[in-house]
Amino acid sequence: MILKIINSALILVAIFMGLKQGWAMLSGKPEMIAMFSKWNISKTGLMVIGATTMLSALLIIFPKTFVWGNFLMAAGILLIISFHLLDRDLKGMAIELPFLLLNLIIIYLQHPLKDGAL
Repeated sequence: MILKIINSALILVAIFMGLKQGWAMLSGKPEMIAMFSKWNISKTGLMVIGATTMLSALLIIFPKTFVWGNFLMAAGILLIISFHLLDRDLKGMAIELPFLLLNLIIIYLQHPLKDGAL
């Protein structure tokens, strides 16, 4: 029971962060444009990545799409980590790593409503 509550809290954090960062990308915040433009990703590409991030956060909510949502979000984070490593930016990579691990831990713990109820 306690594990399901902890997992629920982790899921809420992942959903909040996914929606927050996805919206920042989708709306074209200057910080996001600056970060992604150094990797030659246009504003349109940034909007697509942002929409995908927001979609993956919403997919995490439902038990049937839980794994797909986590997979999409982890893939997006892995993409950003790869870009940081191409630039040899270990600090940027280290910032993204906990978010990748969060998705992997959530997948391991599974959806708390998978069996019906808390």
